[in-house]
Amino acid sequence: MEKFIYGILSSKSKKMLVIVLTAAAFFLSLMMFPTKMVLAKMLPGKSDNTFSVYVDTPTGSSIEQTDKVNQCVIDILKDEKEIMNLELFRGQGIPLDYAGLVKGAAMKSTENVSEISVNLTDKHTRAEPSFLMTQRLRPIVKKKCLPLVKGTNIKFVEQPAGPPTLASIVLEVHGENLKKVRDISVRVANIFAKTEGLVDIDVMMDDIFDKFELIPDKEKVARSGLSVEQVNNILYLAFEGMVIAHKNSKDVPDQIPIFLILQKESKTLNGRNENELRSKLSSLNLMNMKGMMVPLSEVVTIRKVKSSPMIMHKDLSRMVNVVAETDMVSQVYPLLDAREKMIEAFSKDYEIEKAGFTTYMFDLYLTDKKTGEKFLLRWDGEMKVTLDTFRDLGGAFIAALVLIFLLLVIYYKSFAISGIILLGSFLSLIGVIVGHWVANFFTSETFFLTATSLIGFIALMGISSRNSLLLIDFAKSLMEYHGMDKKEAIATATATRAKPIALTAVAIILGSALLASDPVFGGLGVALISGTVAAVFVSLIFVPVLMHNSKAMDFHLDEHGKRKDSISITK
Repeated sequence: MEKFIYGILSSKSKKMLVIVLTAAAFFLSLMMFPTKMVLAKMLPGKSDNTFSVYVDTPTGSSIEQTDKVNQCVIDILKDEKEIMNLELFRGQGIPLDYAGLVKGAAMKSTENVSEISVNLTDKHTRAEPSFLMTQRLRPIVKKKCLPLVKGTNIKFVEQPAGPPTLASIVLEVHGENLKKVRDISVRVANIFAKTEGLVDIDVMMDDIFDKFELIPDKEKVARSGLSVEQVNNILYLAFEGMVIAHKNSKDVPDQIPIFLILQKESKTLNGRNENELRSKLSSLNLMNMKGMMVPLSEVVTIRKVKSSPMIMHKDLSRMVNVVAETDMVSQVYPLLDAREKMIEAFSKDYEIEKAGFTTYMFDLYLTDKKTGEKFLLRWDGEMKVTLDTFRDLGGAFIAALVLIFLLLVIYYKSFAISGIILLGSFLSLIGVIVGHWVANFFTSETFFLTATSLIGFIALMGISSRNSLLLIDFAKSLMEYHGMDKKEAIATATATRAKPIALTAVAIILGSALLASDPVFGGLGVALISGTVAAVFVSLIFVPVLMHNSKAMDFHLDEHGKRKDSISITK
């Protein structure tokens, strides 16, 4: 080892080769991000023992239409061997479900929505993770079940692996003109649908549809000898059903309601027009106080109106959410792709202003070229949390670099030596990135560079700095107290300290091996393992070259290569 390092330090071409190869390795490792050889994500997929299927038919759909889609989904899922049981919640979401609370599914209470809870075999005995199962089943279910009711949306929802968010990618469309906000939201959803890697796209707004209001005419009701309560009861009974009595039982502490409802053929209309509804009302008769039968159509007014959609606000601003999930890809790349498509699509009708380098740096401000109305496209969801986390961890990393550098300057009284140690530590990033690329070949799914990977890289700073400190201190002591030649001192120090550096690296690698297989902390384990390996090579080959080229390592030597104020020591 000593001869090897000495040979490198004795040749300018070899020293230059080491520097060039190290710089090339660092540059090529960074290029793995834009070339998508290594993908960044907040957290990888989390295998669980359950997932949910959301079924949303168009607003105003009947429970029968929703059930038609439900049954199609259940028929496909029940053939899966790893699925133990299914539970259907009609017209509502799963109560007290973590994902449901985060995504607002627990508040569903209309006929056009339902949720199917899917329970799987234990994840430790199951070969296929839940997130890969949903990825496989999603296109099969959608291909067969979506055409049953036009405008239906089916989403596969897993328990969140990390921070609770509405979806992987959320785009908030803010504006005061609700009609244009809805139009922009639909256009955004269409762009999402054409973006590779995005699935389960949904616009979280109600469709506006025509409906008929049945209003009892109080004056006609009074003249006919009826009561408004009678009219309301017959209307509910004819179309919905109602509780007409209660039953007591010794086995039940509360009264049991008896619910009366007409047969499906009796209560459904043959068409969707006003004439069909009026014909239905004409067939319903009420007996007044004089014993005369009065047709319901005589005392009820039919009025055609538009439905009232739900209006959402955030920060006192009206908005509509457009959500999408990522199909086992990083959120950043589909976001950038979709954002560029939006800029191109909206530039015809709107003046577009990009947000600066702020917390919301991907936001777009739209100004209508004709009316001057302003709209805001704001990104949120897990993607936003990912960017915030990487930004915060990046800030922590820079703070760690600055602190280490200041401490080293105080200790060595030299900016150059401190810079050598810091540069050697930073280059362990080569191993972190390459390690994630290599890990991709040993996993069935994409191995992402996650937030835990960055935590491992920050932890590596101290380990890598220690390696360089050992070499520099030992080389300085050999030169200062033994009068050894600079080149020989660096080679001797490198060879002598190689064993403790290697043993420390082996201990870290073995200790981190247990983390490498963990679904959440696997990035931390791989970062520590591969980063430590890179740190060893950088410390033992690249750092000695920098030490030899640095004048800060020189001392006041005499013509014999010894310090002028030192005592001659025979080797």
